[in-house]
Amino acid sequence: MLANSHRPIPAVVQQHAEEAALLRHTRSVLVDAPHVKLHHLARLDERIAAHLDGLAVAGEYGSGLCEGALESPGTGEVFATAVGAIEAKDQGRLEKLYAIAKTIPEARRGLISAFGWVSAQHLEGIVSGLLGSADAFRRLVGIAACTMHGVDSGAGLAKAISDPEPALRARALRAAGESGRRDLLRACVAALKDENDEARIWAAWSAVLLGRDEQGVKALAGIALSPSPFREPALRLLLKVVDQADAKELLRRLASDPADRRLLILGSGFAGDPAYLPWLIQQMDDPKLSRSAGEAFALVTGLDLSFLDLDRTPPEDLESGPSENPEDDDVAMDPDESLPWPDPAKLQQWWVANSVRFRPGARYFMGAPVSREHCTEVLRNGFQRQRAAATEYLCLLNPGSTLFPIRAPAWRQKRWLESV
Repeated sequence: MLANSHRPIPAVVQQHAEEAALLRHTRSVLVDAPHVKLHHLARLDERIAAHLDGLAVAGEYGSGLCEGALESPGTGEVFATAVGAIEAKDQGRLEKLYAIAKTIPEARRGLISAFGWVSAQHLEGIVSGLLGSADAFRRLVGIAACTMHGVDSGAGLAKAISDPEPALRARALRAAGESGRRDLLRACVAALKDENDEARIWAAWSAVLLGRDEQGVKALAGIALSPSPFREPALRLLLKVVDQADAKELLRRLASDPADRRLLILGSGFAGDPAYLPWLIQQMDDPKLSRSAGEAFALVTGLDLSFLDLDRTPPEDLESGPSENPEDDDVAMDPDESLPWPDPAKLQQWWVANSVRFRPGARYFMGAPVSREHCTEVLRNGFQRQRAAATEYLCLLNPGSTLFPIRAPAWRQKRWLESV
C-alpha cells in the first residue's frame, strides 16, 4: 500500500490521462504537417512521455483511469492504455485492447502506434506471440511493430502476403518495402493483381521501392491517373523514378482535367524539374492553389518561404478547413493548412536572380541534385513532408535499405540519424 505522501492525486492523474490522449491526437496531425520539423516533434514527444510517466507512477490508479476512457475508444485513449499495458506486460489488458482495436479503426491506429512508441525491450515476448498467432489481426499488429522498430519480421512476412485477410496482405506488402525485403519483390509484383485496392497500391509501392520494377511503375501510373484515395502517394513515388520525359507526359495527362489541378501542381514539385518553376509562380495568384504551388516550389528549390520572407499575408476573405455549417458533408481538413502563403512577385524576383543555378530537364530535390548525403540532411532539418520524400529517395538510391521512419518517436529518430 502506498504511503500517504505517495498516493496519487486524482485530479493530477486525470490530467495526465486526458493530456496523453489529446496530445496523441495532435501528433497524428503533426507527423504529416508541412510546417513541422524533427525538433518540433521532439518537443511534443517529450510532453507525451511526461504524461505517460505520470500515469505509470500512479500505478493501478493510472491504468484504471485509462481503461475507463475506453468507453469512447479513440486513437489517443487506446494509445495511452496500450503503452501502459505493453510496458507492464499486462496480458489481460492487452487482450481487451486487441478485441477493441480489431473492430474500431481509430482504436487500431492507437494500439499500433503504442507498439511503435514503447522501447524495444518492452516488446520481448509480446511481438513473437503476435507473429505466431492464428489470428490475422494480431499478426498484422506484430508485423507493424517490427517494421516501426526497424526489425525484420522474418518468414511470416512472406506468408502474410498471401493470407486470405485483405488487411493483413496490405500491411505485409507495405512492410516488404519498408523493411527492404528484396527477396519479396516477386511476391509484390504478383500481388499487383490482388482484388483488394489497398493491397494493390502497397504491392506497387513496394515493388518500385525495392527495385524500380517496371510492372510496379506501370501500376503506380494507373493508380495516379485514376480516382482513388491513393493517387497522391502513388504519384509522389512514381515521379521520383521515371525520367523527365515520362514525367512530362504524366503531368500533361493530369492537366487535361481541371479537377486535377492541385495534383498537377504537387506533381510538378515531385518531378523536380526547374522548368516548371515559372508556371508554379503563376499558380500562386489563385488563392485555392497558391499554397500548394508554394510547397511544390520549395520542394524543388529548398526555400523556406517564411524564414526568407518570401511569403505574404493570407487573403482576408479566406475560408479554410471544414465549414461550421452542420449540413455541410465535407468535414475534411484543408490539406494546405499551416503552409505559408507565397508572394508571387518576390518569388519571381528570386527566380530571375537564381535561375542560372538550375538546369532545366534535371531532377532537383530541396535545391540540389538527389544524393544520399543531401537526403540525409533533409531528414535532419527538413519539414515532415520533405522528410517523407527524402526517405523514399534514400531507398531508391540503395534498393534493399529500410525506409527511415519519420513517424517514430523523435528521440529514436535522432539516435538513428546519429548512426548514419
